[in-house]
Amino acid sequence: MTDQLTTPAPAPESPQPPSPRRLPRALTPFRHSAYRRLGIALVLGAFAGGVWVVALVWEVIRIGGGAGQLSVVSTAGAVGVLLPALLGGVVADRVPQKLILLVVAAVETTGMAIVALLSWTDRTEVWHLAVVSFATGAAMAFYYPAYSAWLPALVPEEDLMAVNGFEGMVRPTVGQALGPALAGIVVGAVSTSAALGLAAAFHVLGIIALTAVPLTAVRRASVDDEEEAAPASVLADMREGFAYMVRTPWLLATLLFASVMLLVMMGPLEVLIPFLVKDKLDGGPGDHAAVLAAFGIGGAVGSMVMASLQMPRRYLTWMNLMWGLACLPFFVMGIAGHIWVIVAMAFLSGVLFSAPMVIWGTLLQRRVPPHLLGRVASLDFFVSISLMPVSLALAGPVASWIGVEATFTIAAVVPVVAAVLAVWLAKLPADELANPLRDAPQAEPEASVR
Repeated sequence: MTDQLTTPAPAPESPQPPSPRRLPRALTPFRHSAYRRLGIALVLGAFAGGVWVVALVWEVIRIGGGAGQLSVVSTAGAVGVLLPALLGGVVADRVPQKLILLVVAAVETTGMAIVALLSWTDRTEVWHLAVVSFATGAAMAFYYPAYSAWLPALVPEEDLMAVNGFEGMVRPTVGQALGPALAGIVVGAVSTSAALGLAAAFHVLGIIALTAVPLTAVRRASVDDEEEAAPASVLADMREGFAYMVRTPWLLATLLFASVMLLVMMGPLEVLIPFLVKDKLDGGPGDHAAVLAAFGIGGAVGSMVMASLQMPRRYLTWMNLMWGLACLPFFVMGIAGHIWVIVAMAFLSGVLFSAPMVIWGTLLQRRVPPHLLGRVASLDFFVSISLMPVSLALAGPVASWIGVEATFTIAAVVPVVAAVLAVWLAKLPADELANPLRDAPQAEPEASVR
């Protein structure tokens, strides 16, 4: 009793400072000032691209062009992207990526400004538009490898999922919805030259934001190894990237599967849906726009949901199977009797198509050696674009031969089978367990100095 009375009471605990509020996982990259600036540049560039696409179409129409002339301009852009696609990865692994993105933005801005001036002075000809389209397309071939290779130098690994999710949200909402919508308003209310000038102005703002991002050195496998630090010839670099792809089962299997998927689904999505809406359901341009908008909105939702989650433990399996399942709604589209059904299926397809894209981008940035990331990203880009013209060209003849419903059924079933085969033949479940990418519990970082 005496001890209890004479023992002093414990001193009151000093109040603990409130713990800093954690950001939602999808927003964690914005803790880093470097990525905040890059994110602003990404949004402005996507907005400029969305305005440019619509303004370019209406400039062709303004000078009296039709579908044939528009096809020439579009084909020039596609060829421009395709020709240097593999070279873009080599450059991204040799040159600081910030400089590449600045040059790409400068080429695009210059091209848009030239076309705006030609339109304002009423001197535009189709060949002008084709040349500019080719040049801006060629510049874009260098963008994706450089951007993908740069991100791991700007944010830590645990934030890469969120970064790729943000990009996946920006492109459909800003580049495919808001930008084109503003372009349509400006073209209708003012002129095509005003819309083209607006696209160039947004790109200038994007360049200003991009210049504020710190310049980072090209990441090499070993800076101490002179032979590793000094790049070989361009062809040797290309061979090295191709050899890495061939000897890496998860990469090769996924790219082969993606080739099959894009071959069978892009044609029905881009070419056949307008005729499905028009001929079978008596719909119009507004209905077609609703379908495309639903696909884009679904993509934005899927990207942001995936960005808010941790990397799945079975990331390779989930990624490939989700891509395969993203094509199953095409079967319902082919037999649908109402526009709203096609819109709903387009939304679902967009969600399932874009969500694994977040995993894929993060997977490349975390498992591909840094000195090869640009070249592997360019191979991915090349696969994505090389078979799209083939798919677009085949969709019409195949649908005329076997019918629209059968064509949509092929687009729905073949990717699912291809996804299962890719997972099984490449032994992806064993690979993902042997190479886990789950993040440790996130610690609240100090203020970033990046």
